[in-house]
Amino acid sequence: MTDLRLRSLSAIDPTQVPLPHGTEVATRAEVALGPTFDGRVLPIGAVGRVTQVEGEQVWVDVVGVGVVELERRALHVRKQGQARYAARRFAAWQALEPTIVLRTVVGSRAWGLAEEHSDTDERGVFALPLAWTAGLCERTEDLVSLDGSQTYWEVEKAIRQGLRADPNTLEMLFVPGARATDELGRWLLEEREAFVSREVYGSFARYAVSQLRRLEQSARLAEHRAVVLAWLRAEPTLTLDAVAHKLAAATLSREPSAGEPSASSAHAPPPADLHRAKEYVKQLYRSLHDQALIPAADFASLVAHARESDASFELPRELRPKNAYNLLRLLYVAQDWLEHGAPEFAASGARRERLLAIKRSQVPLSEVLREAEELLPGLEEARTRTRLPRHPDVTRADRLLRRVRIELARRSFDGAATPWGEAAPPAPEAAWEEEP
Repeated sequence: MTDLRLRSLSAIDPTQVPLPHGTEVATRAEVALGPTFDGRVLPIGAVGRVTQVEGEQVWVDVVGVGVVELERRALHVRKQGQARYAARRFAAWQALEPTIVLRTVVGSRAWGLAEEHSDTDERGVFALPLAWTAGLCERTEDLVSLDGSQTYWEVEKAIRQGLRADPNTLEMLFVPGARATDELGRWLLEEREAFVSREVYGSFARYAVSQLRRLEQSARLAEHRAVVLAWLRAEPTLTLDAVAHKLAAATLSREPSAGEPSASSAHAPPPADLHRAKEYVKQLYRSLHDQALIPAADFASLVAHARESDASFELPRELRPKNAYNLLRLLYVAQDWLEHGAPEFAASGARRERLLAIKRSQVPLSEVLREAEELLPGLEEARTRTRLPRHPDVTRADRLLRRVRIELARRSFDGAATPWGEAAPPAPEAAWEEEP
């Protein structure tokens, strides 16, 4: 195949590539953890995710163990695809960081919800030099720092996202303190009103509601997985169909519609519930396999694991308080924007205290989800009354992008020592690359 990205990467050594936060890694040899972990020894192939990197020291959240500090040489990227992605991401960052034209501190520090140990997250925009857009190579559209705290979008991608009223893009443009580091960034800030429309309702609410549904489902599944393992531990001869039947009857069955027999009276849950329950069981053993807790992604491995495990689980990533409080925050911002014509990203007063309580896990998830549902009618009412334009100003956004592209072409030929002129990073070249 032709590598239309940064460069040919067929000879990547997964033991040497940079390790972005979140990268899935595995141990290359047995590792003694010392007295902090009661002398526990990690076996070869123990799987975890990178949480921090300092020089040659890497902190890894190891499945079933916790966060441990390991030497880089003791680890390799678990999947070749991840190694290739990490190498490309790092190469892009090194080459294109000087082309950033707009920076904005976002996240809890922009929302008035930062605490002592809160991270500082930054988003923004970069502008590709002309030569990077002229060849066969696929355009680099994202720059992400190694620790994941900084994310920047290529100017055209940012404009297209803004036209869709993407919440992250609009936040990046409208949060007080957005800093243009170049004239191109200033142009974006000057034209940001072009992206504002009633689409705020669709994008913010749609995203928030989709996350709400995901949280509801994840909470339900997290509650049920220990139940499934307990059943298999007690009755290891149960089949997949039998477990699905028990799960649907006990926890997943919906209320019967008019004229439809209930699951209890018919002794069989509705087919849709049985299908959903079976898919959940399959999802469970696939997830355990991905975490290297079972040798294969199949029901037999799940049964064996049930007999040997204590059915304890860490809280799934999507159920962490960060996701719940951000869900409510998005709904608040959307409603304020629709009602008042201007966004207010920083929370204050009772609203701030409520969001902080959720962030600190002081509010049950079920209560957070219920509160989010209760906000939806008010959001719909705000949409019907808003004075925001029906659609974004596409013509204005198009003029902006053309202006930026023309300016980048001018800088490419004027000979100045800028990241878009004489000092521009070398453009990538297309290369033939065999499939690994």
